[in-house]
This record gives sequence, structure tokens and C-alpha cells, in this order.
Amino acid sequence: MAADTQEASVDSGFGQISRTKDVAFRLLALAATLIGIVSLAALLLNVAVDAVGWLDWSFLTNPPHPNPNNAGFLPAIVGSIAIMIMIALVTFPLGVGAAIYLEEYASDGYLTRFIQLNIANLAGVPSVVYGLLGLGLFVGLFNIGYGSVLAAAFTVALLILPIVIISAQEAIRSVPDSQRQASYGMGATKWQTIRNVVLPRAMPGIMTGTILALGRAIGETAPLIMIAAPTTVFGVPNSLLSKVSAMPLQIYNWASYPQTEFQYGVVAAGVVTLLVILLTINSVAIIIRNRYQQRT
Repeated sequence: MAADTQEASVDSGFGQISRTKDVAFRLLALAATLIGIVSLAALLLNVAVDAVGWLDWSFLTNPPHPNPNNAGFLPAIVGSIAIMIMIALVTFPLGVGAAIYLEEYASDGYLTRFIQLNIANLAGVPSVVYGLLGLGLFVGLFNIGYGSVLAAAFTVALLILPIVIISAQEAIRSVPDSQRQASYGMGATKWQTIRNVVLPRAMPGIMTGTILALGRAIGETAPLIMIAAPTTVFGVPNSLLSKVSAMPLQIYNWASYPQTEFQYGVVAAGVVTLLVILLTINSVAIIIRNRYQQRT
């Protein structure tokens, strides 16, 4: 009887310690979350306050100007959107196609493993290295122009392509193999199974990875500097070979001006515009993804 009482006491003490650790870990996780959210909110609030009085319609529709009161952001906005469209058109089919081949067609041999290893390594290469690659390949070898829309889009596309491939592979890998076997049992071919079974169920994950990759691409500056993209242009690009600037480049250029109005007010207005455009693009992509997910 005494032994049972002692054992119950030990179990009660162990349970109390476990609950205390659980509460402590929950509070620690909550504190970590709040620190990140509060820090980000404080930063955004500070930038938004600095942008008051500078972010207006003329700022969004005028070209850059040496006078901060007349400074505009239009060429950089159009340039960034043009680059993002080209990047999406290049990376999505190439990334998804590579993921389909590696997951559905390639044998599990040494060559496939070597390719997989290199793709994973390329995802962590610094962006300035891709800028040097773009300078030598697209500008030097293919001669498509310093700082052109195509050179900028292809260079940044190389940067995010490994991320798109890896995320697409994970999404395709998450589709249960039983669904593939059921499709084969109905007499479907390999391609019919991929098109009608695998891709529809993997598409939400593929879209999520692509959205995250494009979110990184819109803020990249180092690759554009390496291919000699101008920090400031005064007109919107009218062809794929036109010189183009981007929002991060223009913001960087404004930050180097000696006037306080540029360093705080105009830069803050540019940052807010960049964030709004990024969130808008991501929101549209998320809506498309959710509708596609509901349809499937």
C-alpha cells in the first residue's frame, strides 16, 4: 500500500514537471513570435511615417528628378514589373519541367543524385555569383545588352530557378503513390497520369514555392548591379532590349544622395511602394492558387 502511494506521488510529480515545461516552452515560443512580429511592425510603421507627404500620385507617375519634391518612381516600377513577368515566364515552366523529370522519369542513379546535389547547392549560392554568371553568359556571350530587360530577367531567373525546382519536387513527391497506381490501373499512360493526377494535386505546393521565389526576386539588387543595370532611368522600357532599372536599384540610388529629403522621405516612399507591389503580386498568386486548390 505504501509502495503504491509512493509510486502515485512520483507520477504526480513527473506530470507536474512535464506541464511546467510545456507551459514554459509555449511561453518561449510565443515570446519569439511576438518579438519578430513587433519588430517588423515597428520597422514598417517607421517607414510608413517617413513616407507620409512623399507618397502621392505624382510620385508614382513621374520619372526621377534631382529635386526631391519632384522625384518619381514610374520607370523603376514598370521595369520591376516587366522583369518579374519575364522571370515568371522563364522559371515556372523550366522549374516544373525539371522537377517532373527528376521525380517521375529519372532513375535513382548516381547521375540523378549528382544533379539533385548540385541543385540543392545552387539554391544557397550568393546572388552576386549569379550576377557574374549573367554578365558573362547573357551580356558577354549572347550579347543581349548591358542592363536590358532580358539580361536582368534571365540573370535573376537563374537565381531563383533552383528554389522553384526544389519546391516543385517536394510538392510532386507529396502526392501519394497509390493515386498514381490507381491511374495506371485504369489504363492511363505515364504522361496522362502526370497531367491528370500528379500535377493537379501538386500545383498548390508548386505555386507556394514559386510565390516565395518571386518574392525574393523582386528585391534582388546585386545581380542587377553586376550586369550593369542603371540605377536610374528616366523613361519606361519600350522593348525587351531596352535599358531597365528596378525599384531596389532606384531606392539604393536615392539613399546615396546627400539631401535628407531623399535619404528619408523619398526612400521611405519607395520602400512602401515596393512592399505594396510585392504584397499585391503575392496576393494575386495566392488567390489563383486557392481557387485552383478548391477546383481540384
